[in-house]
Amino acid sequence: MSASAASLSISRVASFYKATVGKKVVMAVTGAILYGFLIGHLLGNLQVYLGPEALNAYARNLRAMPALPWAVRAGLAVAVLAHMVAAFQLWRWNRAARPERYRSLRAVESSYASRTMLLSGPVIAVFVVYHLMHLTFGNAHPDFDYDLDVYRNVIGAFQNTPVAMFYVASMLLIGLHLRHGVWSMFQSAGISHPRYTPWIRRLADVSAALLVAGNVSIPLAILAGYLK
Repeated sequence: MSASAASLSISRVASFYKATVGKKVVMAVTGAILYGFLIGHLLGNLQVYLGPEALNAYARNLRAMPALPWAVRAGLAVAVLAHMVAAFQLWRWNRAARPERYRSLRAVESSYASRTMLLSGPVIAVFVVYHLMHLTFGNAHPDFDYDLDVYRNVIGAFQNTPVAMFYVASMLLIGLHLRHGVWSMFQSAGISHPRYTPWIRRLADVSAALLVAGNVSIPLAILAGYLK
């Protein structure tokens, strides 16, 4: 590709992103990437129910391919950053388009999740950083086993009640964010029709509920003594 053609392509992408629809597409695409990661991450974590051998073998397989986890982390970091920047820019655009706040707020079409998306996003980002420090790098875990005994690390982490409750609360917030995010993803893709809308809403509700239930089940099962 020539320099002029590359410059033209970059200019078109920049022009597309400047428009509201461009930012919504970025949010939809990056949201889909993060949603897919959450599903894969949960499937890996649920192996804790199969016992220490299964979970530790899964961790060893990932460690045997060091480029893969780091590539995934880099891609996720870019997706998270792009998602948050686009969300903030859309929020600023909406504020500029409506300089005076409504005298009374009526939640007709918006939900609690949609009205708190801007707040929940940064809170979730803080949780992700803590989660990495806690169960990936170990510098926020006082009894972290660097010999890759992942099962022991998980059990020890969630035997601490305040930490377990923090995870549960964070996952509930992520569930609210996902519930609205999945719905918005389809809207941004132009999939909006009275025939499909109820099914899309159900998909958003069920998928968010399943992800939350799967994730919170782990710290709760450890606190209850089912996993030890």
